[in-house]
Amino acid sequence: MAKRIDVSGLSAYYSSFRAIEDISMAIEPRSVTAFIGPSGCGKSTFLRTLNRMHEVTPGGRVEGKVMLDDENLYGAGIDPVSVRREVGMVFQRPNPFPTMSVFDNVAAGLRLNGSYKKSELGDIVEKSLKGANLWNEVKDRLNKPGSGLSGGQQQRLCIARAIAVEPKVLLMDEPCSALDPISTLAIEDLIGELKERFTIVIVTHNMQQAARVSDRTAFFNLSAVGQPGKLIEIDDTERIFSNPSVQATEDYISGRFG
Repeated sequence: MAKRIDVSGLSAYYSSFRAIEDISMAIEPRSVTAFIGPSGCGKSTFLRTLNRMHEVTPGGRVEGKVMLDDENLYGAGIDPVSVRREVGMVFQRPNPFPTMSVFDNVAAGLRLNGSYKKSELGDIVEKSLKGANLWNEVKDRLNKPGSGLSGGQQQRLCIARAIAVEPKVLLMDEPCSALDPISTLAIEDLIGELKERFTIVIVTHNMQQAARVSDRTAFFNLSAVGQPGKLIEIDDTERIFSNPSVQATEDYISGRFG
């Protein structure tokens, strides 16, 4: 099995508190992997370790190894900013830059990285907006504030911003939790299209969503409040939802807890 991300022995801390413990998993290229599990079990914390966002939190630190292709993201001399160019992130609530136009929102990462020719910028922005299925809705308002779009459009704008720099991996932390059902469906359809180009990892509390959009599903749980979250099981999504190998996974999916 080809691996885009290979995690081994990873634990994450908030100061002295260990939030997740000894997680190992492989994530395949150009696939969608969903993280499910009850609140507080460390799904989002683990997601943030995959692009070194966890360290931004005061007291946040990580032990273990995250390999992106052949590079250890926590190796000596690795620049966290460069990691975040390779591993982009879309957050729970849409967060377009409020004072920037639609165009400038998409172009922000490109300008920050200096990874384009000025003559190419317009083409890259258009390609990214088309990639996020947003171009037809905003092509006549590129110079209007991104904050003027609807919630679902704002989230797709954030996805366009993330993919403009051509990351290898796109992380999504409950990207639909603040959206209405129609916008949620649009994002889910978009995820299916984006996996043709990107490796996608999504945290979701919606198990039906995990079943719809993902190729593989990882179930996280914690044994008790105050204990670290652990990876209980990861497998093909169809198997996780039809015939999980761990009783706790079946109990969670069937609604016995969580």
